[in-house]
Amino acid sequence: MRKSRHSREPEVDPFYDMLFNMLIAFVFCFIIALLAMNPKALKSGDIPAKAEFIITLSWPDMDPNDLDLWVQGPSGESVWFRNREADLMHLDRDDRGNSNNTIMINGKKVVNPLRQEVVTIRSIVPGEYVVNAHYYETKEIDRNDPKVGQPVEATLSVIKVNPKAEVVYYGQATLDSRGKEVTMARFTVTPNGGVDNINTIPKILVKSF
Repeated sequence: MRKSRHSREPEVDPFYDMLFNMLIAFVFCFIIALLAMNPKALKSGDIPAKAEFIITLSWPDMDPNDLDLWVQGPSGESVWFRNREADLMHLDRDDRGNSNNTIMINGKKVVNPLRQEVVTIRSIVPGEYVVNAHYYETKEIDRNDPKVGQPVEATLSVIKVNPKAEVVYYGQATLDSRGKEVTMARFTVTPNGGVDNINTIPKILVKSF
């Protein structure tokens, strides 16, 4: 049966059609703005970094000497300044004493007094972890500084992040000369994320390089 030209079917109001198009345009602009604020979201498979443990090696502010943090994971692989990722561990900062202690702020060079290296363990990987500090021999620092080559007091902290921050280990050791390596801590991560068997039994990690 043929429909009458005066059918009761509602006609589309141009005003509502315009509102619908404006809504679509608004949503599109909103998505573009979100991507602009977080460009990493454009990368497929990009997973936000997280941490289960944070290992921090620090030494006195403004000290000209270079200490290195070495962490060996359950597989036997180690993270250090030339191998920054292993066993879901990551070296977040390589502090080289006087060699990289300046930053640019508003076009001006500012001295950063902090001496600190940080390794994050980004997932629960059961097994033993060995944490060493190494007094690195470098030719880049100012050898006229009277503190160069002198004993350095190092402090180590191991913090379990999840489900709440908990200090697993805190201790100090003196590295008395260049080339000295000290095992600051050893600990075992259990399958449920717990920590036991904490000790400082020496183990050499630094090899010739």
